[in-house]
Amino acid sequence: MPKHGKRYRDLVKDFDTQKEYPLAEAVTFVKKFATAKFDETVELHYRLGIDPRQADQQIRTTLMLPHGLGKSVTILVFAEGEDAKAAEDAGADIIANDEIIARIQKEGWAEFDAAIAVPSMMPKVGRLGRVLGPRGLMPTPKAGTVVQPADLPRAVNELKSGRIEFRNDRTGNLHIPVGKASFDYQKLLENVQAAVDAVQAQSPSGIKGIFIRRVVLASTMGPGVKVSL
Repeated sequence: MPKHGKRYRDLVKDFDTQKEYPLAEAVTFVKKFATAKFDETVELHYRLGIDPRQADQQIRTTLMLPHGLGKSVTILVFAEGEDAKAAEDAGADIIANDEIIARIQKEGWAEFDAAIAVPSMMPKVGRLGRVLGPRGLMPTPKAGTVVQPADLPRAVNELKSGRIEFRNDRTGNLHIPVGKASFDYQKLLENVQAAVDAVQAQSPSGIKGIFIRRVVLASTMGPGVKVSL
C-alpha cells in the first residue's frame, strides 16, 4: 500500500474510506480533496447491477447539467451544403466534409467532444461507428444528436451549455463528468444531483436484483468518496 505524505494525511484525517456519505457531504469532501495545481474534473462513478450483454439493460441517455461542465466544448457537425452553413452559423466548431470523414475512418481522428449529424449524412456517418462508437461520439437519434437542419442551433447550444451523454461500458459501469472542483459548492451539488436523478430514472425493467450497487464521487486526483443514496 503506498505511503502518503503529511499533507495528504491531514486532508483525509476526518474521512472514512469505507463509509458511505450523504451526497451533500460527499461534495464537500471532494472539493476539499481537490488540491492539484490544475482545475480537477469531478466525476460520478457507478457500479450497476445490469447485464451489459442484454439489449434491454443498456443504459444510454442525455443529461442537461444545470451549470455545465466548466470547459469549452468542441462540436463537430456532419452536414453538407446549406446544412453545413446552418451548422456553422449555429456555432459548430468543425464541419465534417468528406475529407474529415475519411480522416476519421482511416486515421481514427476524433479531436472533438461531441458530434451532431443531419439525417441526410447518416449513410456516410454509419461507416464511422467502429471509431466513434467506443468513444461515445457516434450521433444517434436516441441521444438527440441526429437532428433536422432546423434544429441545429438548439442542439449545438445545448451541447455548448452542458448537455452530456452517458452510457454504460462493457463491464456495466458508468462514468459521468459533473463539473470542475473550482465550482461553487451549491452549483457542483446541483450538477451532481441532476446526474444522480438521471441515472435513477434509467432503471431497466428487465433487471433482476439491485440496479445501483455502488456510487463513488471523485475529482481527477483525489480519493473516491462513497455516496449513500
